[in-house]
Amino acid sequence: MSLPVKYNVGDVVKTRKGHPCGGDTWEIMRTGVDFRIRCVTCGRVVMLPRPKFEKSVKSLVSPATPASP
Repeated sequence: MSLPVKYNVGDVVKTRKGHPCGGDTWEIMRTGVDFRIRCVTCGRVVMLPRPKFEKSVKSLVSPATPASP
C-alpha cells in the first residue's frame, strides 16, 4: 500500500482528464476538505472535494517554491 501524497498550496499537478480548454495542468490554490485549483492554461478556478481531487490527480508536476525571506 502506498503512502498518501501531501499536497501544498502552489504545487502544480497533472490530471487524468483534460480541461475543455486543452490544458491538463492545475495549480493548487487552497487545500483542506475542499481543494481550489486553477487551470494553468486558461486561468479557470474550480473547487473539488478532497476525494474527487485525489482520484483525479495523475502526477505532481512541480512542487511549490518556498518563499524567500
